[in-house]
Amino acid sequence: MIDPGGVDWSTVRRSSYLLEQSFRYDYPAPIRHLDHRLVVIPPARFGDQVRLRHSLDVEGRGVRVENRVDRFGNVVFSVFAPRIAASVEFTARVSIERHTGEPHRLEDGWLGDGYLLEPTCLTAPDSRIRQAAEQLAAKAPWGLPLAESINDWVYQAMSYQDGVTGVRTTAPQALAIGRGVCQDYAHLMLSVCRACNLPARYVSGHLIGEGGSHAWVEVVLPIHDGTGDAIAWTFDPTHASRGGLNYVTIAVGGDYGDVAPTSGTYKASVQGSLKARKRVTLTELDFAV
Repeated sequence: MIDPGGVDWSTVRRSSYLLEQSFRYDYPAPIRHLDHRLVVIPPARFGDQVRLRHSLDVEGRGVRVENRVDRFGNVVFSVFAPRIAASVEFTARVSIERHTGEPHRLEDGWLGDGYLLEPTCLTAPDSRIRQAAEQLAAKAPWGLPLAESINDWVYQAMSYQDGVTGVRTTAPQALAIGRGVCQDYAHLMLSVCRACNLPARYVSGHLIGEGGSHAWVEVVLPIHDGTGDAIAWTFDPTHASRGGLNYVTIAVGGDYGDVAPTSGTYKASVQGSLKARKRVTLTELDFAV
């Protein structure tokens, strides 16, 4: 095991990780018709990130598991059970490797879906966000300079505080509060980017060395090399950074709702309780010579 706190990530050319994550739901009485969704396994390849091995174990009787790839390219597991007596637990294990190299390139047609520019329920701008977008766009050229300005502006506009927002908090609400978590920072940056006509998407994953899951933004910009391709550039407004090999991507989407790690429905007159656990172990590093 390697301590990520002592690593100079600017000198790393290859990094390997083992991700172990579990979600356990306990119920005070039996539930029926469980229909659960898990987004906890990354794609086989995402830019310079490669999934080497993975597994998803479900502890519960009579459970059926299906998986598919959604319209964003995410791996989505659906779990069904006619009855759960007392509890159900999901455990994901993934071995991942990242390499320095070319930026993440998206093939021609990347704008076809439209989600990169369309506001969502969580990212639709209000007058304050539109005004900020106009001011930022007037000071920085469209593209990476504008994205960097927005990244810095969000970092300055917010203070990190857990417990004051939730998964349904919108970007305007988070800005009005002026406090929140990484999810709120990402939603606010997405709202400003899209108001500036900068294509951008929400990224869910893990920042090595942090306890919980993390969220950041990718701004997608055309290359203009005749191919129609684009590059997805990483921005982390929570830390006013541009990311690095210490970030592990799980999924992308329009906002948090597209990539929620665990969600679902069931029929019962009782409410369950959730216990979540996560560990990301840095297993190997190669340094530039």
